[in-house]
Amino acid sequence: MIYYVITLILSVLLTVIYMFKWHKSYNTYITIIFILVPITNIGYLLMSMCTTLDGAMTSTRITYIGGCFLSYFILNSIFDLCELKVSRWVRASLFAQSAILYTFVLTAKEGSLFYRTLSFSMEDGVPVFTKTYGPMHTVFIIAIICYCIGSFAAIIYTWIKNKKVSDTMLRLLFIPQLICLICYLANKRFGFDVELVPAGYTVALFVYLLISDRLRLYDIEEIAAGAMIKGTGTGVILFDNSLRYLGSNRAAKDFFPSLVAQEVDAVLSDPDLNANLNSWIETHDLNHRTPISYTVGEGEGKRFFNLTVNRLRRGLSKDGWQVTVVDETKNRKYIELINNYNADLRKEVHEKTKHIVEMHNNLILSMATMVESRDNSTGGHIKRTSEGVRILVDEICKDKNFDLSEKFCADVIKAAPMHDLGKIAVDDAVLRKPGRFTDKEFAIMKTHAAEGAKIVHEILKVTDDESFKVVAENVAHYHHERYDGTGYPKGLSGEDIPLEARIMAIADVYDALVSKRVYKESMSFEEADKIIMDGMGKHFDPRLKSSYMAARPHLEAYYSSIER
Repeated sequence: MIYYVITLILSVLLTVIYMFKWHKSYNTYITIIFILVPITNIGYLLMSMCTTLDGAMTSTRITYIGGCFLSYFILNSIFDLCELKVSRWVRASLFAQSAILYTFVLTAKEGSLFYRTLSFSMEDGVPVFTKTYGPMHTVFIIAIICYCIGSFAAIIYTWIKNKKVSDTMLRLLFIPQLICLICYLANKRFGFDVELVPAGYTVALFVYLLISDRLRLYDIEEIAAGAMIKGTGTGVILFDNSLRYLGSNRAAKDFFPSLVAQEVDAVLSDPDLNANLNSWIETHDLNHRTPISYTVGEGEGKRFFNLTVNRLRRGLSKDGWQVTVVDETKNRKYIELINNYNADLRKEVHEKTKHIVEMHNNLILSMATMVESRDNSTGGHIKRTSEGVRILVDEICKDKNFDLSEKFCADVIKAAPMHDLGKIAVDDAVLRKPGRFTDKEFAIMKTHAAEGAKIVHEILKVTDDESFKVVAENVAHYHHERYDGTGYPKGLSGEDIPLEARIMAIADVYDALVSKRVYKESMSFEEADKIIMDGMGKHFDPRLKSSYMAARPHLEAYYSSIER
């Protein structure tokens, strides 16, 4: 009797612990097992205390609640935990089978199908319940064996086929069935003075407690949702299909204080919130689960919320609405701060970059001016040719036949002052000679084109603007090439000469013609124009003829306004 009291107390204690720890992720069949085991153990305790045949039969009927139904619920819990799809008809049929067997247990005293004969006696104060078994008891044993085989087969099948189910869980599921089976067979084989099955049931409860705790670890959706709601202060507000308030969590009440005094099963008392609720539902119907922005307050106290509206579902039925609210105020203000900071930073970087570019350009212009000061020109050649290039480029960019980018046009204008940097490498005796060059001196002078390209390359080799670097090198290197291939330093012809160099050539020659030099007087615009036009197709690119003609009035206006 003490043994049965201990097993009953332990089973009740484990059931109380289970109920205390109960969570909605726990399996329903396991919950029923925790209820049935203490009831079954009560039957075994009563059996040890009975003094009559009727008492023994009552105790037997209680114990067979476990015998007939526990194996059924264990099998179904295994089906669920192994993620095996079993139809409701199969489950209902198995339950009906267990119920029919239990019906024969209830009528065992009156009939002879479950027990053929029954007798009860007391021997030395110990109740002795003797019975001989009928055919339905054999059916009962076969059913128990089938339940055990089905359970083991489901576990083994899942172990082999379904790797999504935890191996630890499957090992734990094996234990209760195995223990109960061993206890039952041991009693039948060795005939112990006490039934081992109640102890087996109690151990099985302990294992199911471990299984249930582990089930919560695998409920990822529940864990993630709980972590999201608790960790981020997510508000949840529930409404029925008529948009009557059902309840809300603490975070939602913090967001919307009017919910604190809101009556359940009533429409929202806050008119603004109630009006917005209808629009949120409409938004959900138009665009399912689209986040909705909602703003409360003004000025520094302004708060920003993102809301998501979902259907409350119970099975296939739609029971209402769930509004999930996330406070985005900190994020919005942080993003606004970042955007303002980025805007200020971009402005500062732009100003610094602009300053650096201006310094760089001024340095190049200063170098070009220094080179020019060594030349025998009357000065101002760099400034004049740069303006001439700008005037030409303005017209060329209008010509759709060239289809030039704004970047390219800007680069050509920016590169113009660098076209004669190579003269810094020419000896003063040649560069500053007051008269015309000899052939030998002219050969020395012609080296300034290639030297200029090298100097420009060194100056710009660390620049990030690769396209400008190429344009500047080409302008310095090839501005003395001629379209018919008789120029220098490479003797390039036609469109092998980079376009930027072909543009520079016109501006350079035009300035040389209309400007005064130590060895010549300036030409009239008419004379210079005739030479330029005659050079089209020989010295200059004939495709640039129309652009030059369009630029000519602007060139003449510019040169008329300056000293040359």
